[in-house]
Amino acid sequence: MAADAETFTELPILPLSRALDPATKPQFLADLRSALLNVGFLYLSETGLPQELVQDVIRECKGFFENLPQEEKERIEMKNEKSFLGWSRLDNETTALNTDHREQLDLSTPHPVPGPEAPLYHNLLAPNQWPSSQHLPAFRPAYEDYMRRMSEISTLFTSLIAEAIGLPADAFSQFFDEHQQHKLKIVKYPEVDVPDLPAGASEIDRKKWEIKRQGVGPHKDSMLTSYLLQACNQPGLQAQNAKGQWIDCMPIDGTLVVAIGQGMEALTNGVCASTTHRVLSPRKSEGARYSIPFFQGVSYDAKFEAMDVPESVLKLRDEARKARKDDVEFTFVKGKWGHLGEATLMNRVKSHPDVGERWYPDLLRQIRAQQAAAAAA
Repeated sequence: MAADAETFTELPILPLSRALDPATKPQFLADLRSALLNVGFLYLSETGLPQELVQDVIRECKGFFENLPQEEKERIEMKNEKSFLGWSRLDNETTALNTDHREQLDLSTPHPVPGPEAPLYHNLLAPNQWPSSQHLPAFRPAYEDYMRRMSEISTLFTSLIAEAIGLPADAFSQFFDEHQQHKLKIVKYPEVDVPDLPAGASEIDRKKWEIKRQGVGPHKDSMLTSYLLQACNQPGLQAQNAKGQWIDCMPIDGTLVVAIGQGMEALTNGVCASTTHRVLSPRKSEGARYSIPFFQGVSYDAKFEAMDVPESVLKLRDEARKARKDDVEFTFVKGKWGHLGEATLMNRVKSHPDVGERWYPDLLRQIRAQQAAAAAA
C-alpha cells in the first residue's frame, strides 16, 4: 500500500526483521519514511518478542482485571502516589473533556523516589505499585521482562526512524537519560449498552453516539513512540487520516501497533506525523477489549530542540501536511514549556484530576481556568 496522507484506509505493515538484514534494510527504511510522513501509525511484525512471553503478559493482564479482589486494586490505586503509577478505576480518566470508559494499571521501568531538590515533574519517576504476588505471582516477573525487551525494541526502532529521515542512527540519544524511564499500561474496555446509530443520523447525533462509546477519546500519544499489543481479537482502535476519517486498526496476531508521539513530531520539525487515534468500547454481548500499550520515554529534563532534518525530507513533510485535518490539542507547543517533563506533568494532571486534587491542586486550578476560558471563547 502506498501511504498517502489524504487517502490511507489501512495501516502499513513493516517486519522489523527486515531492518536487521543489510539486503532488505534500505527498502525497510524507505517504507518507514513513507509511514512516518504520511500515516504516523503502522503495524510492526516479526519483532523478536518470544511468543511465550506475549502469551504470559496477555494472561496476566486478563487475570488482573478479572481475578484481583477490589480491595487489592484499591491498595495500589493511582491517587495514592504522586507518580501517576497505579490502578485507575473505571470511568476515572478523561480525554478531550469526556470520560474514558476503561479500567487500567499504569506501570514503568524501575526508578527510586526523587529527592527533595528535584523538579516537581521528577515525581513522575518513582517505583511501581505492583499487585500482590500472593494473588498474581507471575504478574511482576512477566511485565518486568516484557518492559525490558520493549525498551530494547523501542530504542532500536527510534534509531531506524532517525536513519529513515536522514539523521545519524544515534540522533535521538541526547534526549534519553542513562536509565531512561519507559511506561506501560494494561487496559480493559468493558462493554457498553449502546444501540445502533440510526441510518442518516446527523453529525451531532453521531458525535453523541461516539462519546457514549468512548473507551478513550481522540488524542495523540505524548512522547516519542508507543507500541500497542492488542491483547484480544476485539476491535475498537481507530486512527484518523488527513481527511478526518476514522480507520480501523484491527488486531493482527504477532504484531504491535506503533504510534508516533507528539514529542517525536516536535523534535523532527513535524516530519514524523503524530496521528490522532481513539478506542470505541465494545458493545453489549461483544466481549471486553484488552490492550497493553508500551510508551517509550524521553528525558523529562530534555528541552524543545528540533533536529537538523535534511531539506529534502522537510520538502516531503510540507507536501504531506497540505491536506491534514487536525483538531486535537498539541502538547509540545514551542516556547510554552521549558522542559518535556513540565508538559508531561500537566498532561497527566489534566487526564487524572483525582491525582491532581490530592497532589497538584495548583496545577489543576490552572488547567481548569484554561478550560473555562476556552469554553467561554
